[in-house]
Amino acid sequence: MAEWCEVRKGADFYGIARKYHIHPLTARIIRNRGVVGDEAIQKYLSGTIDQLYDPALLSGIAEAAALLENKIREGRSIRVVGDYDADGICSSYILKKGLQTLGGKVDTAIPHRMKDGYGLNESLVEEARRDGVDVILTCDNGIAAFDQVRLAKEYGMTVIVTDHHEIPYEETEERESGEVKKQYILPPADVIVDPKLPDCGYPFPEICGAMVAFKLIQQLFSDCGLPGPGLDAALPGRERGVLDELLEFAAFATVEDVMRLQGENRILVRQGLELMQDSRNLGLRALMEVNGILPGNSGKRLSAYHLGFVLGPCLNSSGRLDTASRAVALLESGTWEEAVTRASYLKELNESRKNMTEQYAKEAAAIIEDGPLKADRVLVVYLPGCHESLAGLVASRLRERYDKPVFVLTRGETEIKGSARSVEKYDIYKEMTKCRRFFTRFGGHKMAAGFSMREEDVDAFRREINALCELTDADLQERVRIDAVWPISGVDCSLVEELACLEPFGNGNTRPLFVNRDLRLLSARVLGKKKNVLRFIVRDDNNRELEMVYFGDREAFESCVAQKYGTEAMELLYSGRGRDRGITMTVAYYPEIDMYQGNPKLQIVMKYYR
Repeated sequence: MAEWCEVRKGADFYGIARKYHIHPLTARIIRNRGVVGDEAIQKYLSGTIDQLYDPALLSGIAEAAALLENKIREGRSIRVVGDYDADGICSSYILKKGLQTLGGKVDTAIPHRMKDGYGLNESLVEEARRDGVDVILTCDNGIAAFDQVRLAKEYGMTVIVTDHHEIPYEETEERESGEVKKQYILPPADVIVDPKLPDCGYPFPEICGAMVAFKLIQQLFSDCGLPGPGLDAALPGRERGVLDELLEFAAFATVEDVMRLQGENRILVRQGLELMQDSRNLGLRALMEVNGILPGNSGKRLSAYHLGFVLGPCLNSSGRLDTASRAVALLESGTWEEAVTRASYLKELNESRKNMTEQYAKEAAAIIEDGPLKADRVLVVYLPGCHESLAGLVASRLRERYDKPVFVLTRGETEIKGSARSVEKYDIYKEMTKCRRFFTRFGGHKMAAGFSMREEDVDAFRREINALCELTDADLQERVRIDAVWPISGVDCSLVEELACLEPFGNGNTRPLFVNRDLRLLSARVLGKKKNVLRFIVRDDNNRELEMVYFGDREAFESCVAQKYGTEAMELLYSGRGRDRGITMTVAYYPEIDMYQGNPKLQIVMKYYR
């Protein structure tokens, strides 16, 4: 059972509220997010593009920009090598569009997930050699491609690596002191730009690959005397530059790659969402159109949720079930008809991906429940028949269900391939480094990783990764962080509208969550095509009645009610005769304004109950 923890960080909430003209509850939530001091609060509430960090602070970026400027002037062929996920797709588009704007002779190559695997590989290097490519420019990959970069250099090519993943390393122990030190393994590229480089010192290293790509183009534009992204780029009628459009895709990738929405990332995503409201990119607008979320329809505004759970998965589906080149082509669409056709295809592909993911997630859960894996602190699940592109999605489902680090392995053409997803207290890349002898290839960061290995090593790896695990029961217990005990009688539309200033919500800046104890359930009804949504009428101790919706596990909720109040309790609620039965729940919720057919309606959304 999840542990509920009310966050209680002290501050002068009323003083902050007066200074920034906000509700004291809003001030409390800001403090709960670790935002302290006038400068940090101002950035959190109203940070603008000009407060993004200077790209020159990234180690190697000045050298990379100068090198590219010379290659463009000389008319050399540049190939951008990206990745097949949304971050790699957006990174590739940013670099290609930016370099073409400067007159660069540039194309893209994105590895095929099944045929090529992750990142720069030997076949891509050989292909670049045959095509007469002079410069290989990686994005969202390359930091672990030591052998591949070396091969390109042997062929006389210039290689620039831009990435954001952890730097590969080996641990060595000094004989005299016994101190364990990291020995970093860097590819022999001409220039490396990665905020995780040990000597980089960039103020906010938790940026995605597309943001690194954006910073490089921003530096190039500055060196060439072109304007940067506009401070008022989101204003209606304002003439936008190329960097304004590219910023949209840096923001898109930041959300989809689950970067922490703090500091620079928070400013980037908020400004990017404003730009996307009236995006000039036909492909992005078509993707919003076919998914029914084009801003302006029914008064809806684009949010980080739409990027992470609607639009992003469509881009990702191309790399999972087809080729990510289709997603890049969507972003490069020249006509509206072309864009809609391409967007519709990706939407259909994503629907197929959803069904397949559901199937394999159920299969994986059955393996865990019916065998010895359930007792493991680190789950290593081998699904030979699973489409390898879905391993990460299945791992995410299992992590959410079991609150444990998860490795999902599938059978590739020549070896085992897999994806890993972690929990807050477990640095999965660090732990994999301790077991590196099992991997033929691996890379990633604290919360997620990808890898390849030999089939005969699967069982041994499972035993060793669990033997090394130091997670305690407390580490593995899900924690529900509550911002305040707040009755629904204290909720109104003006509060909901004010809480919107805390967006975008996501990793590192979660949506505010409140608790109402002993909330009385008066009635219930089932909604949705799959009959998996519950809508209630509820009442608090102040006799305030409000609608409440629940998108969670309907069967588990009904079972919980039946266990405490009897099997007929839900029948009474569904029939509308539950008002006098005393059926109460303590509910963790957030308030929202539901826009149904253009009409605003206040409601609360139940996330947890007990």
